[in-house]
Amino acid sequence: MRIRTARPDDAPAVVALRALVHPYLVRGVESTRRMIAQPPPSEQWTAYVVEMDDTVVGWVSAYRNDRTSEPDVGELCTLHVHPEHRGRGVGTALLTAALERLRSIGRRRIRTWALPESLPFARRHGFTPSRELRYSALDLRPAPPMPEPPPGVRLLPLTDIDPRRVWLADVASAADEPGDVPVDALSYESWYSETWENLGLDRAASTAAEVGDEIAAFSIVKRDGDRMWSDYTGTVPAYRGRGLARLAKTAALHRAAAGGVRVAYTSNDEANAPMLAINVKLGYRPVGSSWSCLRDLS
Repeated sequence: MRIRTARPDDAPAVVALRALVHPYLVRGVESTRRMIAQPPPSEQWTAYVVEMDDTVVGWVSAYRNDRTSEPDVGELCTLHVHPEHRGRGVGTALLTAALERLRSIGRRRIRTWALPESLPFARRHGFTPSRELRYSALDLRPAPPMPEPPPGVRLLPLTDIDPRRVWLADVASAADEPGDVPVDALSYESWYSETWENLGLDRAASTAAEVGDEIAAFSIVKRDGDRMWSDYTGTVPAYRGRGLARLAKTAALHRAAAGGVRVAYTSNDEANAPMLAINVKLGYRPVGSSWSCLRDLS
């Protein structure tokens, strides 16, 4: 067993491992390669892999959470171990390396995500499960029909919108999103790097609902081949209760399907009842779950 810092040319092996452990997560090879090669400087991001017989059997990334005003928050995301290599110390080696990295960059409150079967491992290493996340899938054969927007609302692809306007809507809608760590300090530079410049972003499918000269709601699509991930769907607080999030998401799904996407995945905090209700009405079905887990570092 050999643990080392991840390299850009690990991307195909990392994507293959992710597809095995988390088949509902969507991030392609080139997007993963760029993530390893050019992470946002503000995150102080690092990733590690474990090799056995020159095969990548484990992966973890560790970084500073630069989206929150809470001090000293670090993310450990998401530890993958090949099912055939569990119980051999791979996960412990990755976790130790990631925690040391987070400690070295001054992080003291650590969040990670664990599959239900990994919760005993998380607890043994000092993590406390906190919130459940639901993963859901939707077959886009057929796709939801293209919705007709109500008077005064325009549905626009992100190809037609200034990215700064999308960022402002993202900041406003995410401020009260359920979670252990508030998303209340997302800079434009960080958002632009992670979202707008993401090689998987499908701007033609991603959709905003515009009211007057304001973006009221939006749905961001990231894609890999015929699979997509609804990265975030949100509504600016002043426009909630009008069905605009469902409108934008339905349009985004329709456009993605027209572009060749066959299955859509998403995730939601189990406390996010409004978004879960939208997904159920759209036909999403649960396919898995994970838990947000917290630990303090001394």
